[in-house]
Amino acid sequence: MYISASRAADGARPRSRLSWAVPGNVLALGAVSLVTDISSEMVTAVLPLYLTLSLGLNLLQFGLLDGLSFGVTALVRLAGGNLADRWQRRKLVAGIGYGLSALCKPALLAAGGSVAALGAVIAVDRTGKGLRTAPRDALISLSVPPDGLGQAFGVHRAMDTFGALLGPLVAFAVLMGTGGAYDAVFVVSFCVAVLGVLLMVMYVRDQRMPLPGPRSATSPRAAFGLLREAAFRRVCVVAAALGLVTLSDAFVYLLLQKRGGFGAEYFPLLPIGTAAVYLLLAVPVGRLADRVGRIPVFLAGHVALVAAYLVLIGPGWLVAVLALQGVFYAATDGVLMAVAGPMLPAHLRTSGLALLQTGQATARLFSSVLFGAVWTVWGSTPGLAAMAAGLAVCVLGAWSVVRRHA
Repeated sequence: MYISASRAADGARPRSRLSWAVPGNVLALGAVSLVTDISSEMVTAVLPLYLTLSLGLNLLQFGLLDGLSFGVTALVRLAGGNLADRWQRRKLVAGIGYGLSALCKPALLAAGGSVAALGAVIAVDRTGKGLRTAPRDALISLSVPPDGLGQAFGVHRAMDTFGALLGPLVAFAVLMGTGGAYDAVFVVSFCVAVLGVLLMVMYVRDQRMPLPGPRSATSPRAAFGLLREAAFRRVCVVAAALGLVTLSDAFVYLLLQKRGGFGAEYFPLLPIGTAAVYLLLAVPVGRLADRVGRIPVFLAGHVALVAAYLVLIGPGWLVAVLALQGVFYAATDGVLMAVAGPMLPAHLRTSGLALLQTGQATARLFSSVLFGAVWTVWGSTPGLAAMAAGLAVCVLGAWSVVRRHA
């Protein structure tokens, strides 16, 4: 692991002149994520309306399925992270995750209108995401010196987001070309996902680190032992608390469609606005985080999300909400991994990141289920107001907890 006493606790090195160079392994992982996100965002862009309009699920059922997608990743991330560290086969575990998610695309057709079957397919798809995310991020963090992590994650997330931008466009084109055939979207998505798996196999290099002792050094007990480190424990608590008051994108887009009253065929285009802003800002915000500190940038991203909720409650300006969502992701997604990476030993890097992501995913599970229930019983506006207030309070609390490491 790269360590320097002159760097801030979160790995930033504010006064240094950072290089634009990005390792080839990061670019290869970015290419895999780009292609995979085209596939996954094709489905994500149409799934809310497919479930609520085409299949007739109510908002509470949708909230349960949406929450399930976070809950399953929470269950498997720790296991996947531990296996990747224990075997020192991060590429293999990530590749299995990509493969599982690819197989789930045609399975959505086989599930039909059964909520139980849909839940099972979504669970397997999220299992794939849970398996791949921490090993992938660990591969990035082990391929780059700590003072360039913000930029490296920014480049990766920019490539990932370019795929997220293209995915809804492809879904929209398929729907328009087939007269609204959701099954065609799922089939095309599967073909694209297979390409992502092939890129992973052919171009990504594994990063194996010598274990400092016996296999027990990478046991689940050792992974949970990372929480004894105060700085890492604070980051995990803050990430989970903020996740508990963060709406999933699916709910934000449903609210925009409901308030805007535009046709269902245009719904897949909503994520493009968020993805475009994220794409533009991911690299410069990552470099900014390396210079001025990653924690302040991370919390500033959540302030942008509070503003998005307030706009959605008030005038509901579509462009403003999507832009603020993009700012949020640019300032938080890769930046959080860059904060945590230097805090973790190399042989437990995947397990530590999985632990952090598990806390977030578990919190997002409760957030989706709770908001779905509130929307069903009292309406969307009270739920949005509660989320905005809760997020603002959590940001202030988070700053008081972690500001010594900013």
